This record gives sequence, C-alpha cells and structure tokens, in this order.
Amino acid sequence: MTPAESPDTNGNGDTKGTSVIVNAIAVLRTFTADEPLLGVTEIANRVGLHKSTVSRILSTFEQEHLVERDPETRRFRLGLGLIAVAGPLLAELEERRVAYPVLRELAEQTGETSALMVWNGTESMCVEQIASHHQIKHTTPLGARYNDAMSSSVQVFLAAEPAERVVALLRSGAITYPGLDDTGVEAYLIRLKDNARRGWAINYGESSIDEVGVAAPVYDHRGDIVAAVLIPAPRFRVSRDRLQSLGESCAAAAHRVTARLGGLAPGSSEIRNQS
Repeated sequence: MTPAESPDTNGNGDTKGTSVIVNAIAVLRTFTADEPLLGVTEIANRVGLHKSTVSRILSTFEQEHLVERDPETRRFRLGLGLIAVAGPLLAELEERRVAYPVLRELAEQTGETSALMVWNGTESMCVEQIASHHQIKHTTPLGARYNDAMSSSVQVFLAAEPAERVVALLRSGAITYPGLDDTGVEAYLIRLKDNARRGWAINYGESSIDEVGVAAPVYDHRGDIVAAVLIPAPRFRVSRDRLQSLGESCAAAAHRVTARLGGLAPGSSEIRNQS
C-alpha cells in the first residue's frame, strides 16, 4: 500500500509508520520522462504527503544534488548527483551500452576519439568515450560537462529545444555565449536550424582554437533526441574537407545507435532495431 492509500495518517496528511526513506523514494519516483519538471504542490498531491514534508525532502535532495531547481520556473528536476549514486549501474544505461560498439568502430574508422553525450537541460555530459589511438588527441572524459553555445554536442541538444527556451538559456548565461547581442541570437538560432537540416553540428575551433568537434543526434522511439555522438579532434588534423567526412561518419554512427535503440529520427518512416 502506498503512502497515499494508507488510511492511518496524521493531521498533515503524512502516513504514520511509513519510513522517511520510503517517502523520499516516492518523491523521486514522481519525476518521469514525460514530466521531468514538478513543483512541490504537484509532488505532494501525487505521493499523499503534506507540502512541508515534501519541501523538506526536496531541500535535502537539493543539497546532495539529487534534484535541482529550474532557474526560470523554480520547479524541480532530477539532478546529476543521481549519476554518482548510480555510477555502478552506468554500464547498464541503455544508450551507453547500445552505443559502445558503434563508438569503437567510429574511433577505429576515423582515428579520432568518439564519445556519447547526454543532456541535463543546461549541459551536455559525457557518459562514454573511446579515446583516439593517436599520441596527440582530444578526449572527453566521463562526466565532463559542456555548456558552451559553440560546443557541437550542445548545439545538437539545443536544436531540439523551442527557440524561446534557447534564447532564455542564452540570456540567462546558463549556456555561455560571450559577446551575445540580438544579432548573435538570431544567427545562432539559424545555425541550429541548419545543423538539424544537415544532420550534424560543427565546432571548428570556436570554443578552443586547437580543437574541432562534430556531433550528431541519437533519437528514441518517440523521435526525441536522447543522446549525441561526438567526435572531438585536434584542429591541425582536420581540414575543411575532412570535416565533411567526419560529420558524415558521425551522423552515420548516430543513426546506427538510433536504430539499435529502436529509435525513429524525424522524417524517417521506420528504423528497425539492428545489432
């Protein structure tokens, strides 16, 4: 019987005899892929706890980075601290597990590092990497986070966001873009649309003069972007002509990961699961 169903409650609506841990878990479980952002009242109504109890639980979670507060809405979402807690289970993360052999082949094919990135709403974070065999290489360590607007993986994820959300992230500084003005914002939104049409995003020495990055989206069965395949490489090894080749290879790898997930890219009639 859940806390909300128990008839033995106190005046605040909390369930007597139900452990704090069970209540805390119930709060965490209210967050879903369809509803990643929730307010205190919404959570309290769903788990059958008083708002003050839920607020205390969330406050503790926030201190431990298990949840974080959206700066615009002040509602809560799950935080990256959960990844640290679930570190031993990362090997079972479907996107990571499914992508690993594809990333290995991509690194062998291109000779450059390949990585899998996920999005937490304001940052692109690395959850898997296959390093280049070259002595001079660029890597993306596990857990590395990027919020630079020019980062190719950040561009991939922002291309799936509504324009209003992108502008808000840029204006707030959550996504960094030095020297941003109205003209720059418009140009950046156009750039995101161009990336989406092409199938991959490019960072040709714009974040770091010595580094090039290309990234392409991975989709789930709903056609939503759930990850990005990234190729970071030293700029001296990537000519403009090779940049096109890397982009095509990255997009092909992302398509394979999408297919292995049983995903569906926009504009595709069907992508069948492939091993």
